[in-house]
Amino acid sequence: MHQLQAKDYDRWLDELKTLVKSARISVARSVSRSQNALYWEIGERILETQAELGWGEAVVDRISTDLKTAFPGVTGFSPRNLRDMKRLVSSYSDEAMWRQVVATLQGNEPSSGKWRQLVAKFDEDVVTAIRALVLEAPWGQNLVILNKVKEPEARLFYLLATVEVGWTRSILLNQIKASAYERSREAGKQHNFPTALPEALAAQAEDTLKGSYDFGFLGIENIALERELEEHLLDRLRDFILELGYGFCFVGRQYRLTLGDKDYFIDMLFYHRFLKCLVAIELKIGEFQPEFAGKMDFYLNVLNDKERAPDDNPSIGIILCAEKNAVEVEYALRSKGNPIGVADYQLQSRLPSELKGKLPSAAALKNALKRDSR
Repeated sequence: MHQLQAKDYDRWLDELKTLVKSARISVARSVSRSQNALYWEIGERILETQAELGWGEAVVDRISTDLKTAFPGVTGFSPRNLRDMKRLVSSYSDEAMWRQVVATLQGNEPSSGKWRQLVAKFDEDVVTAIRALVLEAPWGQNLVILNKVKEPEARLFYLLATVEVGWTRSILLNQIKASAYERSREAGKQHNFPTALPEALAAQAEDTLKGSYDFGFLGIENIALERELEEHLLDRLRDFILELGYGFCFVGRQYRLTLGDKDYFIDMLFYHRFLKCLVAIELKIGEFQPEFAGKMDFYLNVLNDKERAPDDNPSIGIILCAEKNAVEVEYALRSKGNPIGVADYQLQSRLPSELKGKLPSAAALKNALKRDSR
């Protein structure tokens, strides 16, 4: 019998742990799916019977009492939860409305790969496609979407992201508050992912990139140096990662790359758990310049050769600028072999659309303060 080598055993045990974790996740998802299927059917049956027999809303309280009596150890049968089951079914079962939503999506389709896949599924059977999404999303996340999101298109966006990316309730809530759906529809996403990555990975990477990033959480109005912006973001690293999106893991700042006798430094390096690749981020306080793309392309070549793990996907670069010219970015990325995305950022959060034009300008506030000080 061969002698047990510590290194071999550790590697074998890590593989076994991964197997157990995967199985536990699979079981949890299966339980969640079964629970959601039960809740959907209960909600559907209550709605159908109320419509058929004319039962009023008070019957829900009686159903709750009877179910809790019949199944004393089972939770989830409160009157509020039963009404949520009804609301869930009502919200996602109107075929005519959802077909209209699909027509709108097809006429003004976002570039996201996942959106395209969703619209394709809708062509087959709208209600079945939506129901499949609802059953996959955890019940708590379903309720967050129902309670916080009104637009049907936005509900689909958050449902899809929850299922595909695995957003927790807190992350989902943060994304809704940050208007992730609205910002995903804005023009401004620029990258060369389709030509630099396999189709499936390009779609995932495209979903990860935003057209614009909101750095309003920094609480600053202007930045004089790129290093200063980097330091502010590091001070608020948790907020920065939430703004980047779920799946980013921080590796380091001013990450050193050595080539021959020279050192090069990437502003910030991350690893993305779902894309399974390194993500290099370069911060620029001014307008995008074409040479930024060349420098990032160089960094990615070195990263892939010296830092990328054997089973990692190709490294991705993101250049964040204060401003960018779309045509200039397009030409700068055209000849680059590595996947690079370019986006701008705002140091001050944008006002909600309903408040635009309703708040006094900085000049008006300044004049009012002068009057008050007299």
